[in-house]
Amino acid sequence: MDSVSSIGFFSPLVLLLLLFLWAAIKILREYERGVVFTLGRFTGVKGPGLIILIPFVQQMVRTDLRTVVLDVPTQDVISRDNVSVKVNAVVYFRVLDPESAIIQVEDFIQATSQLAQTTLRSVLGKHELDEMLAERDKLNADIQEILDKQTDAWGIKVANVEIKHVDIDESMIRAIARQAEAERERRAKVINAEGEQQAAAKLLEAAHILGQAPEAMQLRYLSTLNIFANEGNNSTVVFPFPMSFADWLVSKKDKSQDA
Repeated sequence: MDSVSSIGFFSPLVLLLLLFLWAAIKILREYERGVVFTLGRFTGVKGPGLIILIPFVQQMVRTDLRTVVLDVPTQDVISRDNVSVKVNAVVYFRVLDPESAIIQVEDFIQATSQLAQTTLRSVLGKHELDEMLAERDKLNADIQEILDKQTDAWGIKVANVEIKHVDIDESMIRAIARQAEAERERRAKVINAEGEQQAAAKLLEAAHILGQAPEAMQLRYLSTLNIFANEGNNSTVVFPFPMSFADWLVSKKDKSQDA
């Protein structure tokens, strides 16, 4: 009877001891930190490893220091040139100061998400649609810089921001296609005009060179005749007209008019 009564007496003590140890001993992983409060007042950041707390006197809030990948929901944005688009993004951030992340803001993940949504709309609304499509890296850097400055007081470091999709209305897609087609036609016309200009410059240069020696024009005629003669299917015969004979006829005409 004495042994039975002693076991019944010690059982609650063992149970209380186990509950005490369970409430007092905490184990934090390498990527975790514990923000400890003693009677409601902040007393320090502990971890990683084995942490011993005073039950009912001290409380601990776990904080994860790993990078958080936050998906920003699709936002309706009106660009500076009054084009309505739908944009979503992803934000990479991590906690650098667990004390500020727990004390300065109620829910730092939710707060960062809401701030990212408003910043995304604000920044993209200042740019035109072409800039959203062509200068995405610059926009990512601008949003990341703004978020990083505003979350610095929360002990959060925003490492990167990436715009994933820019969805455009179907009618605007057709307008962009027409614009791109017109731009290609413009470039083709400019290239053709530049080619004509270069060809005209070369012809003028050749005319000056041939004009310095009249015999060069005769050699050019003979060269052209040789090209026609080498064509087997060509039945046309071309005879070069001597330029000296033409000059003689002009001079004779001038003399007859003077007489």
